[in-house]
Amino acid sequence: MENEVKNQSDLQSIFDANRKKRRRKNNLIAVSFLSPWLLGFFGFVLGPMLYSLYLSFTSYSMLTAPSWVGLDNYIRIFTNDNLFWLSLRVTLLFVVVATPLRLAFALTVAIIMNTGHKGSGFYTLIYYVPSIIGGSVAIAVIWRQIWGRDGALNEILGWFGFEANYNWFSHPDFAIWVLIFLIVWQFGSPMVIFLAGLRQIPQELYEAASVDGANKIHKFFKITMPLITPVLFFNLIFQMINSFMTFTQAFLVTEGGPINRTLFYALYLYREAFTNFRMGYASALAWILLIVIGTCTWLVFKSSKKWVYYESEGGK
Repeated sequence: MENEVKNQSDLQSIFDANRKKRRRKNNLIAVSFLSPWLLGFFGFVLGPMLYSLYLSFTSYSMLTAPSWVGLDNYIRIFTNDNLFWLSLRVTLLFVVVATPLRLAFALTVAIIMNTGHKGSGFYTLIYYVPSIIGGSVAIAVIWRQIWGRDGALNEILGWFGFEANYNWFSHPDFAIWVLIFLIVWQFGSPMVIFLAGLRQIPQELYEAASVDGANKIHKFFKITMPLITPVLFFNLIFQMINSFMTFTQAFLVTEGGPINRTLFYALYLYREAFTNFRMGYASALAWILLIVIGTCTWLVFKSSKKWVYYESEGGK
């Protein structure tokens, strides 16, 4: 009996050793496949982030070694930098206006594309193109031509009897709206995501609603909107973050003018880093932007409990 127990114990030990060996082998294989991503993450994401955090507490111009200044950069930002508050205010206005408009246009076009008419796939591709090329130099040049003093917009207004002679992107009251329209025009990316969400809604729900006498408006607010709120939530987070980081359009079209009316936060950060060569100060600005975006994202997540519907949870 003792020998039998000993043999069973030896077999169990051999089995456990082989299982641990296979587990280590599988872990090594998994790490080998993950290694390119891990190297990229630590080398190009986490490493630069931590270094920029260090630089935010220093005075650094790229021409001399960083010198530790503690909280001086942050104190100066909040107490003695009017452009910081101006750029933050301009960016918040842009986010609050451009993000809902972009999502509204994207959802409207997605609903139209979801009708299943012939050629809808081709039109979906056409509407998606602006999202790909919207940040290019060529589009910026075209946009400046459209909204310029002798541009297409003034020409069209002239056809209707309006003597418009504005250089729209150089006008303090209109420049921000030029950029908002440019961002809204690039609604292809959220549109494709909305379209995918709409196609997941069971048609039986619409048929049952039709039997009960529901019209299109009732179907939209009682069926479509509740069932695509998870998609809307995703698009809202994604587009809000993108709006906070808007840089290319302002840099190419308005260059932050006129009189800093389109000085977006990212553009101001760029100027401090690569025009004024205040890398330490720009790093502090970058971390403040990260905190602002994180706070806004957290608020959206908290509010989602009241308006996002998950079918698997049986409600909101």
